[in-house]
Amino acid sequence: MLRLFHSIFGTHKADQRYPDTLINMAIERTVDGTDPWLRGLSAYRRKLRPAVVHAIDHVVTLVDNLGDVLELSRKSYGEDPQLRLFFISTTQMASLLKSDPRLSAFRNEAGHAAEPIWALLVMACEQRQTFGVALQGETIVRDVSQVTVSMSGHRLLDPTADLAETRRLLKRRAFDHLLTLALAEITAAQHVREDLTQHRTLLQAKLDFLQRGGWGFESPGHDIQPPEVELQRQLKEIDSQFLELGGDDRYLEKHLEILVDVLANAEQQLWAQPLPLIVDRMGIKHHAAAEDAPELTLTELHNKAGLRMVAQLVMVPA
Repeated sequence: MLRLFHSIFGTHKADQRYPDTLINMAIERTVDGTDPWLRGLSAYRRKLRPAVVHAIDHVVTLVDNLGDVLELSRKSYGEDPQLRLFFISTTQMASLLKSDPRLSAFRNEAGHAAEPIWALLVMACEQRQTFGVALQGETIVRDVSQVTVSMSGHRLLDPTADLAETRRLLKRRAFDHLLTLALAEITAAQHVREDLTQHRTLLQAKLDFLQRGGWGFESPGHDIQPPEVELQRQLKEIDSQFLELGGDDRYLEKHLEILVDVLANAEQQLWAQPLPLIVDRMGIKHHAAAEDAPELTLTELHNKAGLRMVAQLVMVPA
């Protein structure tokens, strides 16, 4: 399967299309990653193909536009304000390089202990409203409203000894992330059906019990509605909802529709956008750039589920 993504996410000219065999393999990976029962639908490959190709195109563009590589070193830390925003100190940066599990695992592989490594650094950008001191002219003013900017949850993804290989792995990761978003929607739809099934079973059991035991204590003409009538009303309502959902084949079609929709609209599911920030060395956010507070433009990844994280390609020196 990795060979599949080496081929699909390799270098292609604009006028080249992906080979049919590789597209079919990508479709099968899509089905395996979401609902394998979709193979019971005769036209699932034909319906998925355009959406899968669109999703592949999207993740290729997404990763290729992640920007320049930032070197994680003490020298770069002293020169790059962006790196100083990412880490509060070289000690914190060194701690990440020592403790990150993916980086450690890759370094422990034969031949990788003493060579440069490329990866994607991801972290959460936290902006908090606080009160601090500020210099206004020559006067120190206290209790000034400020916004502090800090990064947390640093992780290194897909470390390799080759930048092109890291990009390929990130494209695979982005494609698989789209599948997880589709699976979440499919699972939610399945839960609705299961809840309805459980509710209907419970109501039917209650109705059977009432019908076996009589009408209860209510007399004809009593103001309180007999329980049996209310249960029958609820059963009828659930049956109408089942009718809208359809049977098992219709429900598989619904799963396929969800999957096609997510992949065909991949740019609305997972996307990157610039995050401009003006921050000084103390992590205080400013409205205008200054010598000690340059304007930085970070890349922030978003997904439809509300995930937000700053992403930066990095190189760890040997």
